[in-house]
Amino acid sequence: MALTAGTRLGPYEIAAQIGAGGMGEVYRATDTNLKRDVAIKVLPASVAGDAERLARFQREAEVLASLNHPNIAAIYGLEEADSTKALVMELVEGPSTTLRRTLDA
Repeated sequence: MALTAGTRLGPYEIAAQIGAGGMGEVYRATDTNLKRDVAIKVLPASVAGDAERLARFQREAEVLASLNHPNIAAIYGLEEADSTKALVMELVEGPSTTLRRTLDA
């Protein structure tokens, strides 16, 4: 599900898309309750209705919630609004080019 700036997903207000790929679309958003920036990941519209992909998304959230490491973004929650499931995570600022080059290698 592509989200646009100003869209609300529960208490989160989307600011901009910051990444997209086969595993999801990631957006910068503001948590309006806690007044902090977050990253929100949603499944691409092409697979959002696939039960297997939804189960995998749930497992991803559970695994992230079980981890605590400075090199892994913290997960704040798994939200659902308007039939859209979203992982809400710590927003980590910085260039993505190094990671992109590493993944493409």
